[in-house]
Amino acid sequence: MNLEATLTDHVDRHHPEQIEFLRTIVRVPSDTPPGDNARAAEQAAALLTAKGYTVERHVVPSERVRDYGMQSITNLIVRQSFGSGRGPTIALNAHGDVVPPGEGWSVDPYGGEIRDGRMYARGVAVSKSDIASFTFALDALKAAAAQGAPLDGTVELHLTYDEEFGGLLGPGYLLEQKLTNPDCVIGASFSYAIVSAHNGCLQFEITVHGTATHGSMPETGHDALQAATAILNAIYGKLPDLAKIRSQVAGIHSPTMLVGQIAGGTNTNVVPGKVVLKMDRRLIPEEDPAVVEAEVRALIEGAVAGRTGIRVDIKRLLLARALKPSAAQRPLIAALQRHGERVFGEVLPAVGVPLYTDARLYGEAGIPVVLYGAGPRTVPESNAKRADENLLLDDLRRATQVIACAVADLLIAR
Repeated sequence: MNLEATLTDHVDRHHPEQIEFLRTIVRVPSDTPPGDNARAAEQAAALLTAKGYTVERHVVPSERVRDYGMQSITNLIVRQSFGSGRGPTIALNAHGDVVPPGEGWSVDPYGGEIRDGRMYARGVAVSKSDIASFTFALDALKAAAAQGAPLDGTVELHLTYDEEFGGLLGPGYLLEQKLTNPDCVIGASFSYAIVSAHNGCLQFEITVHGTATHGSMPETGHDALQAATAILNAIYGKLPDLAKIRSQVAGIHSPTMLVGQIAGGTNTNVVPGKVVLKMDRRLIPEEDPAVVEAEVRALIEGAVAGRTGIRVDIKRLLLARALKPSAAQRPLIAALQRHGERVFGEVLPAVGVPLYTDARLYGEAGIPVVLYGAGPRTVPESNAKRADENLLLDDLRRATQVIACAVADLLIAR
C-alpha cells in the first residue's frame, strides 16, 4: 500500500463532505463573550456521532464557568485506537469558540457563504476550520487502517470552547481532570508554517479609586481620572524601552503593552470617583512572568505614589505562559515539514508568533505541542477576528492531507 496516496485520495474524495461539515459548524454561533457554547459543542458532537465516533462530553461545572466569565462550556474528546493501541497517543486540538462578529460584514457572518473558492464566516479560519481538518484527517487514517495500513497507537480529537478566554476551562480542564495524557499534540493554526513557539500574556484590571464630588467644586474631591491618566502615561511611556528587548525566536520580536478598555465616572458634571483600566502585556518566550508582573505592578503604583486620596487595586485577570521551542517538538515538526513540502511545494518553516494560544497549556504540562492547520500565511490574510473572515477551501483540503500523512508517520508500527 502507498499510504500517502491512500490518505490523500481519501481526503480529496471526501472534500465536498468536509466543506458541508465546516459550513454546519460555522452556522452555530459560539461568540465569546458571552460564551454560551454548549449548543455549538452539541452540534459538533452530533456531526461526529453521525460519522460513527464515540464522543465524550465533558461539561464544565456551571459555577466554575460563571466565575470564569462565561455561560456554558462542554468540551469534547474522541478517541480512536489503531492496531494494538500501544503506540503513541496523538491529540489534535481545535477550539470552537469565536470572538463576536462585529460590524462591516459583506455577508452573513454565520452563513458559510462560498465565493471564489473561499468560505466566509466568523470562526471559519480561527479555528473551526481545524475541527474539520482534524476530523477528516482522522477519517482518512481510519479508512487506511481498514485497508491494512500498519498504524499503531491512538488519535484523540480535543474540541474545546474557551480559547478566547484563555483555555483554562478547555485544554486546561481536560488536563486538570486527568481526562487526557497524550504523548504529543497538534493544535490549530495555518497551512504555510508550523508554530513551535508563541508569546505569553499578562492581563490586569486596574481600579483607580478617588472621591467623587460636584464638578463646580473639584477641589473637594480626588479625581480618579487624573490619576488614571498618570498611569496611562507611565504605561505608554515604557513602550520605547520594551521595543529595545528582542527575542531570539524567529517570528517573535519585542514585548508589547497596551490598555484595551477604560471605564469610569458617573456624569459629565461629577469629578470621577472611580476609573477602571484593563491592560495587556505580551511576554516574549525569554521573559519570566513573575518578574514582568512585579515590574508592571511597580510601574502602576509608582505612577500614583504620593497622590492624596487616591488608591489603586491591581487584579491579575490572566497569566498565559509563553510556548517555548523544545527538542521534544522535533518529531512533530519533521513529519509536518516532510508532508507540507510535498503537498504545498515549499518548505514550511518552524516559527514563533506574537499571539498566545491555549496550546501553551499542553506545553506547561510537559507535552510536546506544535500548531498547524488550515489557513493562509498570516492572521490578517484571513481577516481572522475582523469582518469577512474567510478560508481558502483548497488550503483546508491540502492541510488535511498534511495532517493525515504526518500523523500516520508517527503511528507507523515499528
